[in-house]
Amino acid sequence: MDGETRIPDFERIETTVLGGLLRPGKLYLAFVGLTLVCLLIGVVAYSQIILVSIGVAGINNPVHWGVFIINFVFWVGLAHSGTLISAILYLFQARWRTSINRIAEAMTVVAIMTAGLFPLVHLGRVWLVYYMIPYPSTRELWPNFRSPLLWDVFAITTYMLVSIMFFYVGLIPDLATVRDRSNGIIKRVYSALALGWRGSHRQWHHYEMAYMLLAALATPLVISVHSVVSWDFAVSLIPGWHSTIFAPYFVAGAIFSGCAMIIVILLPMRKFLGLHELITVRHFSLLCKMLVFMSLIITYSYFAEFFIAWYTGNDIEQHSFYNRAFGTYGPLFWLMIVLNSLLPLTLLSARLRENLKYVYVVAVGVVIGMWVERFVIIVTSLSQDYDPYAWGTYAPTLVEWGILLGSFGLFFFLFAVLAKIFPVVAIGEMKALVRSQSGESEHG
Repeated sequence: MDGETRIPDFERIETTVLGGLLRPGKLYLAFVGLTLVCLLIGVVAYSQIILVSIGVAGINNPVHWGVFIINFVFWVGLAHSGTLISAILYLFQARWRTSINRIAEAMTVVAIMTAGLFPLVHLGRVWLVYYMIPYPSTRELWPNFRSPLLWDVFAITTYMLVSIMFFYVGLIPDLATVRDRSNGIIKRVYSALALGWRGSHRQWHHYEMAYMLLAALATPLVISVHSVVSWDFAVSLIPGWHSTIFAPYFVAGAIFSGCAMIIVILLPMRKFLGLHELITVRHFSLLCKMLVFMSLIITYSYFAEFFIAWYTGNDIEQHSFYNRAFGTYGPLFWLMIVLNSLLPLTLLSARLRENLKYVYVVAVGVVIGMWVERFVIIVTSLSQDYDPYAWGTYAPTLVEWGILLGSFGLFFFLFAVLAKIFPVVAIGEMKALVRSQSGESEHG
């Protein structure tokens, strides 16, 4: 592992990872109960939209996109980052990824499911969602393919299918390991999921080829799909949105928020599942370096946006960015700068990178900061655009906050369920790493 503490042998790897699949303890059940309470609050809040109307949200003229779209972009960003980080690290043969790739991929699957709900929530009349499906209709009603809402449907569906395949293919050897250590109906379930895996040389050859092809497919797909999400804004003429920088800006933001969320998830799992030997301090240090690198890119993007607005000489564009920094939502803008641009830079200190409690605080701050960033981008541009007569303000209602809380409850509930069904660390890849280490020691 490039000079870090050597990982344990085959038997201890299996015992450590599969220990997390045992009967759930009280702490796990308490956490699941908390997530279900949050999810219930979200369901109750959403029921108000169904029973009353979408008017119970704070959405108004001119801010016709509110927290629902902010949440959509936020969760899509988290979803894209997980697979992207895992796939890119795999293609570059970064061996330290073996301890975090499964959690990153699981985060992708769960986050994309959560994100997919918000275009439906934003519709208000969700029972008319079938209008977006391009099916043959005797009424000759077809979806408007120029609508960003329809772009999101295709983008999410495509990415979700590829992400699930990438996640599942990587699981197959580990599912066989669980199958061989199980009995009864559990053994039969994992036998079906393992697809007849026996670990032969031929199977490993095809597995590695398929996994590499999916990684190679997922990397450009992630970039293109999240670019589509950014075009929801960039193709409009709203000041502050109509910019070619949005595609790389949104992709960088997705990776940035994803690195932070991986730390947020990884650190508690390492503690409560006893994965200290497999997930070391060095893994968090490397994730922190990625966090700092992406923070610098995000900070450059912030600067570039303001520079372009100034350089154009367009009064309306300049006012939009002045309003963003010093207007009604100015405090949120400066909070975004502190959390996304200044706080991560403290991780340049090696001592702070090894302080896991501090790293966790920074990661939580970045997750909050990236949600605030989406709020600032969307709301400030809509609240004051071209016509001062139509200017207005927007404040989320309790219904919108409840749905946001419910989305976090859904995300962590699904993740907790996956953590009890599938191994959270790639056992097969960890064993291959042990084998390569032993080979290097024999020849070195």
